Amino acid sequence: MEKQVRIAVFTGDLCYSVRQGIAEIERVIPGVSLLIMVHSPCKSTKKLIKNQLLNFRQNGWRWLPYQANDIITRLIPNKIDNEHPQTLGYKYSMASLLSRPNVVVEYPKDINGEQAVVMLKAYKADIGLSLASPILKAPLFHIPRLGTLNLHKGRVPDYRGMPPAFWELWNNEKSVGCTIHRVDEKLDTGPVLATSTVERLPFSDLRSMQLALDEIGVKLMRDAVVSNLAGEIQLQPQTGTGRTFKKPTLAQRAELNRKLKTTTNHSNRARDIIKNSLFSLAMLHGKVGLRRYLQPRITVLLYHRVTDEVRDNLTVGVAQFDRQMALIRKHCEVLSIDRVLDSQQIPTSSKPLVAVSFDDGYLDNYTNAAPILIRHGIPASFFVTTGIINSDQTFSHDVRRGNPVIPVMNWDQVRTMRDHGFTIGSHTVNHIDCVSETQETVVQELAQSYDTLQQELGIKDQIFAYPYGGRHNMNDERLELVKQQGYIGCLSAYGGNNLGTVDRYKVLRKGIHWEYSDHAFLFECLGLR
Repeated sequence: MEKQVRIAVFTGDLCYSVRQGIAEIERVIPGVSLLIMVHSPCKSTKKLIKNQLLNFRQNGWRWLPYQANDIITRLIPNKIDNEHPQTLGYKYSMASLLSRPNVVVEYPKDINGEQAVVMLKAYKADIGLSLASPILKAPLFHIPRLGTLNLHKGRVPDYRGMPPAFWELWNNEKSVGCTIHRVDEKLDTGPVLATSTVERLPFSDLRSMQLALDEIGVKLMRDAVVSNLAGEIQLQPQTGTGRTFKKPTLAQRAELNRKLKTTTNHSNRARDIIKNSLFSLAMLHGKVGLRRYLQPRITVLLYHRVTDEVRDNLTVGVAQFDRQMALIRKHCEVLSIDRVLDSQQIPTSSKPLVAVSFDDGYLDNYTNAAPILIRHGIPASFFVTTGIINSDQTFSHDVRRGNPVIPVMNWDQVRTMRDHGFTIGSHTVNHIDCVSETQETVVQELAQSYDTLQQELGIKDQIFAYPYGGRHNMNDERLELVKQQGYIGCLSAYGGNNLGTVDRYKVLRKGIHWEYSDHAFLFECLGLR
C-alpha cells in the first residue's frame, strides 16, 4: 500500500488564494493529508496601543480613516454566499475546507512556538508550505522531511519582502515575478525551485497584478510540490545581493495610485455623485420595505471582455470587474440565467435582482473573468460564437475598430468553464446579423451552433443571445426561427430592465464598459433606468 503524503501548511491568513492553493494541491495528490497551522497571536492591550501609535507615526493623518474603514469592514464582513456544495466556488470556501476529513486546522498562538513545533514533529510531514505566512524560524521549517517551500509573489533576489507587485509597479517594471523557493534562515533568500512572470499591460494596476499573481502562484506551487515529492526538482541558488522591501506607507500607496491614474475611468464626477446618492436612497428604501411598492425587476448585465490591454465600450478592466463582482455580491441578489428565464413572475426582493452574462467568447473570459466570478461566487452565462471558438478568426466589430486579433477561447477552455458550473449558450456560428442575412443562412447558423454546442459540451437545453443585440437585429420572423430550432430563451443587448415578468424570448440586458464608476455601476444594478 502506497504511503499517504503528508503536507503541513503554514499561514497567517486562510484567505481565498490560500484556500484555492490548498484545494488545487488536493486535486492533483489524491488522498493527501493536510495539517494547516494558522498563526493566531493574542496581543495585549498594551501591544495593540503601541502598534497603533507606531502606525500613526509612520502614516500620519491617513492612518485614522484607514483604521476606521478597517474596523467597519471587520464589523460588517462581506460574506460570500458559497457555503452550500452546489454553489459556484464552494470547493474554495472555508466551509468546504473544514468539512474535509483529510484536513486538520490548528490555530497556535505562535506558529514558531514550542506548541507548534511539537505538533509538527508528531505529524511527520513530508513537506511544508509557507502560504501567506509570517516569517518562519529554523526549528519549525526544518522539521518536514523535504523541507519547506515558500510562495513569494515577487522576483528574487531583486524584490524580496512585501507586498506583491507594489514595488515593481513603483519602479515602473515591465513585469512582475512569482517565485517558489526553499525556506532558509533569511527572508526570501533560499534556493529557487520555480519562477514565472506576469506581464504588465497598458492599463494594469496594483489589484489586477495581484489577482494575476494569485492565479499563477496557485499553479506554480502545485507543480513545485508534485516535482518535489517525486524528487525531480533542480534548485537554483540566488545570485547577487538583492534587495528587501518593507510594507509601504499609506502615503506611498497614495502616490502609486497617482502614478497609475491614467488607468482609471473618466466618468462625470457630478453625475457619479448624483447616482451614488440615488443608489443609497434606493437601498435604504429596500431595507425599510418601500422597495415593494416598485414593480419587481431583474437587471441582466452584459459584458464582452475583461482585460487591461485596451479600453473601449466592449471592455472593463480586471480590477474594475473584481470590484463590480464584489459590489453585486454585497448589495444584490445574484441570479443564474436559468433562474431569470424561470421568473415568469418576478418576485419582490429587498435587494436588486441581478444576473451576469458575456457575449462572443474572448479568451480573457476564461483567463480573467472566470477566476474572479469563482472568487466571488457569482454565477454567469457565456454566449459563444461557435465558428470562431478554437480559431484565429477576428470578429467583424474588432476589424471595424482597427483592433489586432484578440484571442478567443478553445473548446477545452469552454469545457472547463462548463465544468466550473457556468452556463454556455449560443451566439451563432459566425456572429451574423439575424435580420440582414437570408432566412436560409439564419436557419443554418442557428442549427449548426446548436449542434456544435451539443456535440462539444453535451448541452441539450440551450439559450441564444443574438449578435449585435439591437432592436433592429431581431424581428418576430427570426425569433420564430430561434424557437423552432429548440432554443429555450433569447437575449437582447439594447438595454432596459425586465419588469414584472420575464419574456424568456425577449430578455433585456444592459451593456457594461470601462467608463462606469463603481457608484454608476451600482445604480445600473438597481434597474431604475
